[in-house]
Amino acid sequence: MTNQTKPLWRELAPICVMVFLEFLAMGLPLSILPVRVHETLGFGSFVVGLAIGAQSWATLLTRHAAGTRTDQRGPRSTAILGLTISVLAGTMYALSSAVPNPSASLAVLLVGRGLLGLGESLVITGALAWGVALAGRERSGLVMAWVGIAMYGALAAGAPLGSTLDARFGFVGMAVAAALAPLPGIAAAFLVRPVTPAGGARLPFSSVARLMWLPGAGLSLSALGFGAIAAFSTLLFRERGWPHAALAMSAFGAAYVLARLVFGRLPDRFGGARVAAASAAVAAMGQLGMWLATSSAMAVTAAALTGFGFSLAFPSFGVEAIKRVPPQNRGVALGAYTACFDATMGFGVPALGMVVGTFGYGAAFAVGAFTALASLGIALSLGARAATASPVAAAK
Repeated sequence: MTNQTKPLWRELAPICVMVFLEFLAMGLPLSILPVRVHETLGFGSFVVGLAIGAQSWATLLTRHAAGTRTDQRGPRSTAILGLTISVLAGTMYALSSAVPNPSASLAVLLVGRGLLGLGESLVITGALAWGVALAGRERSGLVMAWVGIAMYGALAAGAPLGSTLDARFGFVGMAVAAALAPLPGIAAAFLVRPVTPAGGARLPFSSVARLMWLPGAGLSLSALGFGAIAAFSTLLFRERGWPHAALAMSAFGAAYVLARLVFGRLPDRFGGARVAAASAAVAAMGQLGMWLATSSAMAVTAAALTGFGFSLAFPSFGVEAIKRVPPQNRGVALGAYTACFDATMGFGVPALGMVVGTFGYGAAFAVGAFTALASLGIALSLGARAATASPVAAAK
């Protein structure tokens, strides 16, 4: 039940701070890792995709456990555990730079990526379930919108900050900052009103997955554009001699936040399917712009367009997913839903690495445009199903 004595933004603010700090730890190394793996350690584009995707593999494998823990023990302990593990992840980044052998250094770095994936799984699943429990299911899209602002605002701030720290203090200095970033989030978790786990019989995970696979597929396909920018925009800029490579990720994040601020209420107001369709169309145009870019300014603008389009995909498909499951399965459902994003980052991004190895960096964004159009098709399908079902619902 929502606390009627406190505005919703006050309820959500500490959750958003907690998520921001977790994703700041993710964003700081985001523009540094591809260059380090490719140029410092000497590995190819597939391994670059592997290093970026390793975090999401760990997240994907632990979403079910994170959702179950949230449903059974509550979101606070789940989020605090995730933040603590993320501190260890940054420590592993720093340790990897002390290993002289490139393969061993990569292995330590991948352990850090895996720990960060586990931490992120716990934090974001706990945060989303916490927010929806406080706000109510009818405002679940708004909760996802505000949590998304914290996520991608942190990524937008983290990319240039990480580049600055790396230039001034080296990779170790950036890694130490990434290790320290989640610590204040633990304090923020204690400022959020606790919620009691919902009672009642819980559906098995397989049943939850069947209920929400179509919205999850829409999210997964739309997310590949973000993966392409995160993994290959920096290398695309360096290959073509364009300046300000970190601005692509920053532009994506800034546009993402702007869209959430301006249009964050639309999925709850107009339905997730309709907003998801518009979002996917804009994201497809952004990816086409990245593919066809002939200058740094054009590529940064296209990255911003991608961010603006992708921004509402998560809450829009999420509204469609959440309404399919009972409250006592909310944590598992949100874990399964966000796992669809992880699947794209864990498997889609390394696959993009193989495409890049054959066709060049620009091809990653051509694939991103294609998958965004496929996501558009799923959104239209969800909208058609809702339109067909609504007369039946009205007659009951």
